Amino acid sequence: MNKILKQVIGWFIAAVFFFPIYFWITVSLKKDKDIFALPPKLFDFELSFQAYEEVFGLSRFLYVEDMGAVRPGGGDFYMMPNLVDSIIIALGSTGLAMMISILAAYALSRLPMRGQQHFMGWILSTRMMPPVAVAIPMFFIYKNIGLMDTHLGIIIIHALMNLPLAVLLMKSFFDDIPKDIDEAALLDGASRFFVFWRLIVPLAIGGIAATAVLCFIFSWTEFIFVLMLTQTGLKTIPVVSTSFVTSTGTAWDNMAALGTAAIIPAFIFILLVQRHLVRGLTLGSVKQ
Repeated sequence: MNKILKQVIGWFIAAVFFFPIYFWITVSLKKDKDIFALPPKLFDFELSFQAYEEVFGLSRFLYVEDMGAVRPGGGDFYMMPNLVDSIIIALGSTGLAMMISILAAYALSRLPMRGQQHFMGWILSTRMMPPVAVAIPMFFIYKNIGLMDTHLGIIIIHALMNLPLAVLLMKSFFDDIPKDIDEAALLDGASRFFVFWRLIVPLAIGGIAATAVLCFIFSWTEFIFVLMLTQTGLKTIPVVSTSFVTSTGTAWDNMAALGTAAIIPAFIFILLVQRHLVRGLTLGSVKQ
């Protein structure tokens, strides 16, 4: 009986969390009359793929440049390039943040450093700063060095945004790995880099995967920096989604179609690293 009750509670909690996603997906598959129907039509609605056809260029949009609005009926406006931009920026910033954070976290975990606690506090404090506090200064810096409207510029700022969290997380994962592994390998004549690359990194692969997922999601959903540091065609999904809100109303079906499509790359990325997401993979490798 207890087992059945636990299963029922588990399914109920899962339904509560997944219902908003289901509702958002169904909005992208409805016609206007079903979207605004009262009571809401959760199951008995007529399927329509018109929103996906419009968003991904099978049907055309009129892009009103001076208003920044998207309106149906002709024109040359595609959402697919924005989806590709989001993938490039999220993967690039995640890779850059992970390369730096893994090295920094290993050094903080294994190498003695004077004032390490103060340094860790400083790293944590940088993550507390809201992005809007540095968005305007970064705008002028990027404008002067020519990084406005570039993939490289957004990748760099997203990597910097994710570095504090990535360093702190990776340090905690490296701390879980007994130092006996390092000491034994160093006594056998292995170099510090060999110990790091061949022994510690494979043991910390679960932590690396979990940290990479968080960095990817934060970059994928970031809004302020992309809005401030891009002025032309380079827009990520969160920014371009606002184009569906116009003075005449909101194209909810198109917005939902773009949002649904935006879930897929993040979902695929998480699936690729899901078997490494358990932190306990690194625990108990050597008993101290």
